Amino acid sequence: MTREDRSEELFRSGFNCAQSVVGVFCDDFGIDLDTAMKLTECFGGGFGRMRLVCGAVSAMGIVSGMALSRGAGEGNTRAAVYGKVHELTDRFKENNGTIICAELLGLDKNTKYEAKPEARTEAYYKKRPCIQCIRECVRLAEEGLKEYLPEG
Repeated sequence: MTREDRSEELFRSGFNCAQSVVGVFCDDFGIDLDTAMKLTECFGGGFGRMRLVCGAVSAMGIVSGMALSRGAGEGNTRAAVYGKVHELTDRFKENNGTIICAELLGLDKNTKYEAKPEARTEAYYKKRPCIQCIRECVRLAEEGLKEYLPEG
C-alpha cells in the first residue's frame, strides 16, 4: 500500500488531516505513531478547527522537520527546514490557490467555527476536499524529501 493510500485510510478511520499525513512517515524517521498522533492532533481543521492553515499543509512542515532537523543542540537546521516548508507549501498553493483551510473548503474564513469536530459520515467525506489535500501533501512530501526516505 502506498503512503497516499495509507494516509487516506488513516483519515477515513478517524484521524485528522495532519495526523493522516504525519502518520505515514513515522516509521521512516523512527517516530512512534502514538506520540506523533498526540503531537499533531491540534493541527486538524486548520489548527484546532479554526480553519486557518490546512492541517495537511502544516503536516508537510512537520515531516520536513522530521527529515531535516538535527534537533536540540545539534546545530542550526532552521534554514533548511524553513526552505523546504516554503518549497512544499508553494507547490501546494500553486495547485490549490491557497493553504487556508476555510478557503479550501469554500467557507468564510472570517467566521468563528466551533471546536467540536463533525461526525464522520460518507456525506462528510464527499463534501470536502480533505482526502485530496492529504494525498497531495503526502505526495509532495515524498517528492520533496525523497533523498531522506527509504526506497519503495
